[in-house]
Formats: sequence, structure tokens, C-alpha cells
Amino acid sequence: MNMQLFVTERIYNATVDKVWKAITDKDQMKQWYFDLAEFWPEAGFEFQFYGQGKEGEQYLHLCKITEVIKEKKLQYSWRYDGYDGNSFVTFELFAEGNATRLKLTHEGIETFPVTANNAFAKENFVEGWNHIIGISLPGFVEGKAS
Repeated sequence: MNMQLFVTERIYNATVDKVWKAITDKDQMKQWYFDLAEFWPEAGFEFQFYGQGKEGEQYLHLCKITEVIKEKKLQYSWRYDGYDGNSFVTFELFAEGNATRLKLTHEGIETFPVTANNAFAKENFVEGWNHIIGISLPGFVEGKAS
């Protein structure tokens, strides 16, 4: 099986605690990520949300937090209701003076099925994460419009 791993790093002009709150507080997350009904940064916590595909289709994301190291690491499983496959998303934070380097890893993309509309193609994850991590999150933590 061809392992499809996506890794990206960005540096934000914001402190680690500010970025940590942005990725773990549901009220802040809805401003740059997804609107989650509930979220708690605790191993074993399960959450879900709907995400939209390129053709307007809705996918229910089912996630479970697998690891939390406060202000350093957040990892959760990421799968889709009604589809095979399971992947893992990991946010790692590193202080760089008053700035924060975020490393995002999404592994296991290859476990998702091939669909007629290529909804789970690696390119779609790359495009989505580059927007979320490269535009939406810095727009929120650095106070810029996204």
C-alpha cells in the first residue's frame, strides 16, 4: 500500500498559548476551522462535524482524540461516516521566540476509498489543509482577515 502522508509547517506571529487555544477551544475553532458542537482536548474525546466536498456534497467526519500534550501536541483520528478508512491528524507546536511554528501531519489518507468524484484524493487534503493552516488559522491568530 502506498502511504500517503501530508506534512506542512507554518510560523505564526502569535504565542504558543494563543495558537493552542485556537486549535483546542471550540468557540475559537469555529472562527477558522469547523463549527463543532462539542470539543474537549482530552484523549478519548470523540467529536464530529460536517465538511463539504468540491461538488457540494456533505461528509460527516468522525474523530477521536488520541493524544494531548498541552501546548505541544494534539492528535486525533479522522474518518468518514459510511466509508472505509481511518487517518490521523497531528498538530505539533514549537515556540520560536514570540512566534509559534505549527507542524501539521495527516497520515493514513491512503486508507480511504477511491470514489467516482475523487473526494478522498490526497490533492484535496493538501488543498484543504493549505487553506486551513496557511490562510484561515493565521488570519485568526494574527488578526488578519481570511
